[in-house]
Amino acid sequence: MSTTLLLRVAAVIALLFSLGHTMGSPWTPSPELGAVSVVQAMKSFHFDAMGSSRSYWEFYYGFGVSISIYMFVQAVILWMLAGLAKTQPASVRPFVLVLLASYAANGFIAWRYFFVLPLILSVAMVICLALAFFASRSRLGT
Repeated sequence: MSTTLLLRVAAVIALLFSLGHTMGSPWTPSPELGAVSVVQAMKSFHFDAMGSSRSYWEFYYGFGVSISIYMFVQAVILWMLAGLAKTQPASVRPFVLVLLASYAANGFIAWRYFFVLPLILSVAMVICLALAFFASRSRLGT
């Protein structure tokens, strides 16, 4: 497989990852009474954050939205790198390596703290990016 194709596949997986994360909003695992009371406590307790009154819920929700945005941007960057790999495959290698490392770390976090679907997507990303990294060293990425 070519570097370009592998990076396009990775971009689509990253987009699915982003959409899945966003669709999981508000990222609360359960509608059960215990979970509802935790969310209510997060919403009710406000504190000063650099001159603004914020709740733990606002931080939780804001970080979740920020993560979705970053995940979408990664998908766009991967798509753009795939275009660059057509003519300059060696130039994409450092970026692919950084993204590979980040998805490997994300896979560990998913395994340790979340559930199987983000782990599967992280592993798929690691495989695509590792293959793209090795494919980019010897030939043009077309």
